[in-house]
Amino acid sequence: MLAGKFIGPRRIELVDVPEPELPKASNDTPGQLIFQPECTCLCGSDLPFFRGSDEWPIEVGHSLHEMTGTVVDTNGSRFKPGERVLCVPVSQLGLFERFVVDESRAIPLDTRVSEEEAMLAQPLGTAIYALKKLPNLTDLDVAVVGQGPMGQLFNASLRNLGARHVIGIDLLESRLAQSPTFGATETVCNKTDNPVAAVKEILGGNLPDVVIEAVGHYDQQFNLCIDLCRHSGRILYFGVPPETIEVRWRDLLFKNLTVHTSINPDFSRDFPLAMRWIGEGRINVKPLITHRFPLAEIQEAFEVFLEKRDGALKVLVEFPSWKKD
Repeated sequence: MLAGKFIGPRRIELVDVPEPELPKASNDTPGQLIFQPECTCLCGSDLPFFRGSDEWPIEVGHSLHEMTGTVVDTNGSRFKPGERVLCVPVSQLGLFERFVVDESRAIPLDTRVSEEEAMLAQPLGTAIYALKKLPNLTDLDVAVVGQGPMGQLFNASLRNLGARHVIGIDLLESRLAQSPTFGATETVCNKTDNPVAAVKEILGGNLPDVVIEAVGHYDQQFNLCIDLCRHSGRILYFGVPPETIEVRWRDLLFKNLTVHTSINPDFSRDFPLAMRWIGEGRINVKPLITHRFPLAEIQEAFEVFLEKRDGALKVLVEFPSWKKD
């Protein structure tokens, strides 16, 4: 079977690897299953592996983790062979045609929507988990720095949770053009405008109660979030940062800001809730899906996603076994 292997910075190829074997059931370990990914999409946290970052070991199978597919076999009791599920592999090691995973890392699909939409319960679940770190958002003013796929999901979630203003901020006008679709009440292009001045104008001279950093990685904007947040406000740092970043901590201290971080949602609550939101139509995730490639073209898929070509938001990768809805 095929698996992904990074052979150098920004270079990926498909290689043959052995089929996985299902371990025998044990009372000491949770049930496991052989999962067959069929429809997947790229995430910003896959890009450090593609770029060749030395922050984490790069292994065969890096890097995919947002996926739907089929349970091929199981030694557990939660699922039956042939069931369609959303699955999140450990450590983003999902670029295999099949792999073994604990059954606790899979959830049923909501059949009211397409499997492509249901797959986006994974990134939406991470946003929901992060927002649970904050107080009641009803009537609060929020700025979301970064209007990529996660920023758009934060926009939509914030509108669902009752925020008064949801201000989307990004360098790319193409992404800001999508923001009202997902719930942003206003947008600011910080490539052409001073974001602090623009946000103050929107809020009548005030700054937001909450600022969300949804950029992360090499382009993280923590210091901009400090500038944007009102005195005694809150910053939710969602974007995964490089190992070290320069932070104006004294400015943060003098503004009495609270910083929240978020990673690793709860499989028993956050992903199922996200799946329900999508199934009930509370959030329309369809506009996020902008590009798709077969597995054989995964090199180009990564390049398009990294370079944000042609307004790329969510880039889907279809495995050979994928049966379109």
